[in-house]
This record gives sequence, structure tokens and C-alpha cells, in this order.
Amino acid sequence: MISLNLPPFKTKLSGTIEKPTIFDILRKKYVSITPEEWVRQHFIHYLIEKLNYPQSLMANEVNLKIGDKNVRADSVLYDKNLHPQMIIEYKAPHIKITQKVFDQITVYNMLLHVDYLIVSNGIQHYICKIDYKKQKYIFLKEIPRYENI
Repeated sequence: MISLNLPPFKTKLSGTIEKPTIFDILRKKYVSITPEEWVRQHFIHYLIEKLNYPQSLMANEVNLKIGDKNVRADSVLYDKNLHPQMIIEYKAPHIKITQKVFDQITVYNMLLHVDYLIVSNGIQHYICKIDYKKQKYIFLKEIPRYENI
């Protein structure tokens, strides 16, 4: 797999050469290693191990229903009252972060109404805090530690 702009972590790999898998600590199961999954696992471990995000308040592949369409948010962080607080959207490292990616996460936020949005392809990471009163996004220079959100 490609090197990412995220710290390494202790991976748990399984499966076969043809179908390798990696252990997802949030879903508590082995999942196929795709380039997007490689980014997801690195990012989740970074949030938990380096930025002190509580594993118990995070979920991967969160099902959402938009009209009659079912979609999935890649990762969601909840607050202590289990209200969504952050949505994270991952792309494979070779996928450029474009307006289309931000449009996708914005649609998810119409349902969840979170304070923070993150988009990452493992190389580039964008985080914004949403100011609902002023109706604008404030892009942050770095991902805040959990105790600062």
C-alpha cells in the first residue's frame, strides 16, 4: 500500500494474498483492504492514538437515508450525548479532493448537522468548523485534539 501523510500504526492483517483484510477497531471485524480503507484505518488510528478521540464515540460506515436513497458516511464522531459532532469522508490516495467531495459530505451534513467536517485522501486533509449563525465554513490549519472541539 501507498505511504500516507499520517502516522503509522500497528496493523492487524489477515485474509489471503488475493483478498487481504485489515482489522477495523470500530466495526470490530476484518474488512477488505482497499485504498480508501487503508486511508480510513490510518486516519481513525491517528484520531484515537494521537489526538485522543474516544473510540467508543466513533463509528465507521454510518447508514443514512436521504429521501429514498441509502448512503453511508465513512466515519462519524458523536458527542457524549450521542449526537453527531463530526463527519469524516475518505478517498483513495490517487483521488483528488475536489468540490464534488465537499458536496458529498455537505449532503450528509444536511441530515446530521455536525460542527466539523473532514475530508482526506491520506495525503491531503481538510477540516472545517461550521459556523451556523454566520452560515459559513471556517477551514482550520490542523485537526484539533478531541479536548479542543
